[in-house]
Amino acid sequence: MISLLSCPRCALVFTMLSFVLSRSLCQVVTEVNRRSYPTFGSLFRAFTTSSPKCGETSDSASVVTYSQLKSMLSNRNIQLFDVRNPDEYQAGRIADAVNIPLGSLEESLKLSPEQFQLKFEVRAPGKDDENIVFHCKSGNRSSKALDIAHQLGFSRARHYKGGYSEWAEHEGK
Repeated sequence: MISLLSCPRCALVFTMLSFVLSRSLCQVVTEVNRRSYPTFGSLFRAFTTSSPKCGETSDSASVVTYSQLKSMLSNRNIQLFDVRNPDEYQAGRIADAVNIPLGSLEESLKLSPEQFQLKFEVRAPGKDDENIVFHCKSGNRSSKALDIAHQLGFSRARHYKGGYSEWAEHEGK
């Protein structure tokens, strides 16, 4: 019987497959550790998508900076969702942000466009919209909101990692 590793092509394929599987397994472990309630969809996505480094929690393409946020707001080219609790939102907020607490985000994004508009008095975000931005106080909850949105198919959604804390600091509030 011939060993698979004695065949140069087989050895190369085996090595490549080992690398892909170990990298994907690391992504799955990272996803499980990041979430207290991993779903099949999140595990499947973590296993089937690639990221530059194992353990990296956010892709820079998914992050909006303070200056980008300012520009989007001034151009009125943004659907900004504040995922903090209502009391935090009432204590201070970014103009034009719509408050959807993280705990109700998934069910809110699943509403029909008509139901969403009735409930939040703004146009419902579309799955292909590239101007959807989530924010919270410091970027943790908005990162989780981004994960939820991506799982639901809002693949171009982003989050403001600096959060309201950074915004207030820059705005002198």
